[in-house]
Amino acid sequence: MITGHFKTRYAADEGIWSTWPKKLSLVLCLLALFVLPFFANNYVLLLASQIAIFIIAVVGLNVLVGYTGLMSLGHGAFFAIGAYTAVAVHGVWPNAMPLITLAIATTVAAFFGVLFGLPSLRVKGLYLAVATLSANFIVLFLIKREWMAPWTGGVSGIETPNPMLFGIELATQRDKYFFIIPVMVIFVLFAQNLFRTRFGRALIAIRDKDYSAEIMGISLFSYKLKSFAISAAYCGAAGCLWAYFFPAILPEDFGLSMSITLVVCLVAGGMGRTLGPIFGTMLIILVPELLKVLATLITQGDANAQRYFSPLRDIVFGLMIIGFLIFEPMGLVSVWDRFWRVVGRWPFAK
Repeated sequence: MITGHFKTRYAADEGIWSTWPKKLSLVLCLLALFVLPFFANNYVLLLASQIAIFIIAVVGLNVLVGYTGLMSLGHGAFFAIGAYTAVAVHGVWPNAMPLITLAIATTVAAFFGVLFGLPSLRVKGLYLAVATLSANFIVLFLIKREWMAPWTGGVSGIETPNPMLFGIELATQRDKYFFIIPVMVIFVLFAQNLFRTRFGRALIAIRDKDYSAEIMGISLFSYKLKSFAISAAYCGAAGCLWAYFFPAILPEDFGLSMSITLVVCLVAGGMGRTLGPIFGTMLIILVPELLKVLATLITQGDANAQRYFSPLRDIVFGLMIIGFLIFEPMGLVSVWDRFWRVVGRWPFAK
């Protein structure tokens, strides 16, 4: 039974995984991610890779919303910037290394994050959310212009290249999975460690009380823009991986619905925690797929029955999300915390 966490060294106090159950769960998760492609079919790998890409984007949104306290409804735009930047880089440099393309897409998205983050210096809350909403409309408007068609394909979209890693073309779902998952793990670990630094603690101070943080010497101008840059960079990296993973991209892929989906994933998982985006993304992406499988089993593949059942499936999913937010407003991460508290007090926990 875990009765307490007694730290005798600074290294132990700074450790992320302080107990053996947490260390064991981390090892098992990494092992499962490594073993999965050897047993899963392409459909499962498609879902797993899509979840990993969205986790990167939602973790980035969590940096801004969960840790800095700045609301945004425009992160779908940064997702699009990363995707189209990757395609543009390969248009100029066909054999570009995917890691180099990833770095370029991340940097370009971070620049636009600073640009669209300027309103945060004057407004916050709902007003900031509306201000960042303009990012979606502006970016999509530019993508659809004819003069941008050589790089974006315009309204009809554009085909995306397969990444070439050390001369090997990553063409199959399994190959792309093994490229996406390590990138996702690195980005998640970076975010986890970011808030153990002075910079991360400054962002948390801004979230809790920005005026008090400014009195303590924290530059709101600098830290808010840096938070926007990091958050947008994460979405840009996710967009780059999205472009590599799918054979083509369309402007409609990055509309307002994507920005809202990212926010819903964050709220459902739990804001201000690194595990929150992971749990929330898995919930929002996997539950509709499970409902689709359930609908197929109930209707026995009848096309007419599925046509009537499809709206009901969406209603059930919406009601589930509403009920979840009402009865578990802190997100899935609070359920995870309660589970480990029970494990730590076993056999005396009730």
